[in-house]
Amino acid sequence: MTEYLIAFNDEWVPDHTDEELRAKSVAVRALVAEMKAAEVFVFTGGLDDAAPVFSVDASSGTPLFTDGPFVESKEHLGGFAVVDVPDEAAARLWAAKIAVACGWPQEVRRFRRG
Repeated sequence: MTEYLIAFNDEWVPDHTDEELRAKSVAVRALVAEMKAAEVFVFTGGLDDAAPVFSVDASSGTPLFTDGPFVESKEHLGGFAVVDVPDEAAARLWAAKIAVACGWPQEVRRFRRG
C-alpha cells in the first residue's frame, strides 16, 4: 500500500452559506466513514484559521521563529486527508470522492517511500 496526501488550498474554496457548509459536513463525515470501512483512511483534518501560525528556519544552524506563514501568495493549506491505497488509480478515486463531497478541487501527492 502507498500513502497519498489529498489536500486543498483555502483559495480554492468558494463562499458558502452556513446551510451549504452543514450539508458538506454531512457528506464529508459519510465519506470518512466509507474510507474507514474500506480501510484506506489514515487521517484527515482542516486547519484552524483562528489559531496562531508561525514558521521556523534553521538554515543558519539556529532555529529562528517568525510569526505568520512563510508564503508569498494567498495560497495556503486549508485541509487534507491521508489515504493508504494500493495504487494511483485508487488515490484518484478517493480524491474524486473528496472533491465531490467538498465541492472544491483537491490536489493529490504520493508520499515518498522509505
